[in-house]
Amino acid sequence: MRRSDPLCCLGVDPGIGRMGYGAVVQRGGELRAESCGCIETKPDRTLPERLKILYDQLREQIERCSPHFMAVERLYFGHNRTTAEAVWQARGVVLLLAAQFGLDVVEPKPSEAKLTVCGDGNAEKRQVQEMVRILLGLKEIPRPDDAADALAISMAGLALYGRKLMSERG
Repeated sequence: MRRSDPLCCLGVDPGIGRMGYGAVVQRGGELRAESCGCIETKPDRTLPERLKILYDQLREQIERCSPHFMAVERLYFGHNRTTAEAVWQARGVVLLLAAQFGLDVVEPKPSEAKLTVCGDGNAEKRQVQEMVRILLGLKEIPRPDDAADALAISMAGLALYGRKLMSERG
């Protein structure tokens, strides 16, 4: 792949109730948002039903944007084990889809996404959202927040994947 070839990353902010997704295309030094949104599931559905909804709708996004690879936010949870378990299961759906489509996966930490987008690994959520808007040339901050977060994860993924490719080439 040449530097001038476009590279598409589908970033995912995993969650069981709301899963953000955002595809960013990089061509040379330019970034463009291809798509973004949020997949929502209702809490009155069973966990298997919710996971299937996430699977089906994220699969549609992968088929629509044909990413070269995916970026999935690396998760850290403190004390809320119930929330953590459901989110980890949703994350498993993302990893399964990546494997089914033969896509590499990079896993930026939240601080890496903030650093990539804002230059500060401790940036506030609002700062990240505004920088996503500016860097991608969008008129408005993507809504809901999960979509903006997924675009930031995608941009961090592009940076990590680029470093990975460079190190593999020596």
